[in-house]
Amino acid sequence: MDAAEPASCRPALSPSVRDAEPQIASALIHNRDGQYLLHLRDDIPGIREPGCWSLLGGAREPGDRSLEETVRRELREEAGLELSAPEPFAVVTVSDDGSEPASVQVYASQWEGDPARLPLTEGVMLRWFRPDDLDRLRMLPSTRDLVRTHAADRAAVPSRTVRHGAGAVPHVVGAHLYLEDPAGRVLLGLRHHNSAFAPNTWHFLAGHCEQESAVLCLVREAEEEAGLCIDPRDVEFVHVLHQLPGPGRRPRLQLVFRARAWTGVPEVREPDKCLAWQWWDPDALPERVVPYTREAIAHVRAGRPYSEAGWE
Repeated sequence: MDAAEPASCRPALSPSVRDAEPQIASALIHNRDGQYLLHLRDDIPGIREPGCWSLLGGAREPGDRSLEETVRRELREEAGLELSAPEPFAVVTVSDDGSEPASVQVYASQWEGDPARLPLTEGVMLRWFRPDDLDRLRMLPSTRDLVRTHAADRAAVPSRTVRHGAGAVPHVVGAHLYLEDPAGRVLLGLRHHNSAFAPNTWHFLAGHCEQESAVLCLVREAEEEAGLCIDPRDVEFVHVLHQLPGPGRRPRLQLVFRARAWTGVPEVREPDKCLAWQWWDPDALPERVVPYTREAIAHVRAGRPYSEAGWE
């Protein structure tokens, strides 16, 4: 726990390198007090980060359908810890001395428990630390930088409990397609199992607005993702979800539009993002649906044009 670090704790870090598909998932766990949960690893030669404070996580196994499943499994196995909503935060490339670089998908999640009560099965201990405490810990510089980057992002965005007067924060605007076939079934796409957001989960056809109106964004995404041609004059607004996804993340306006008419049959145009398109009975949706998608479908069917999520 000295400030000086041994050579084994000095990796190469390149947060922007994404040419290697991640096969490792780690959890950046924080609480409402601005502390981060760190894991003191065993000081055993030959293991990754021996004797260092690190993030919980591990390598993907054949049975893991996604990296989110990997991080959830590792947390259960290592600490008996269940997270409600891990969110992709960053992909980093790290190499310990003498090893090949490893690409790591880092998930962020909030947890408010006592680490001393967790049934730790690997390593020495789990403890909460503030970003200012990290210089005195024996840890990878990459882990220290990652924690401080996340802490800075959280400071730049109001938390769930911040009210009026906190300053303007730009919102992310998403355009979503609520499309019904003649039988009243809703079109959803199965997101790729390696997607950073909601892997292996059903979701609206959707996209983020760029330098364009929300309707033109929707028309563009429908053609690019599914080969559907929609006339903007056939698009009508049906719902907006004003969403705060979590601490440290930008608020979002999730706009939902219905297309009264279209041409074409849904087909997979971007297989790296979507694996299939399927029509679903709104009363019998699949188990794995993006939560706000499920909520929006219910609101649209009930004729409610506005809802909120994540705000207090």
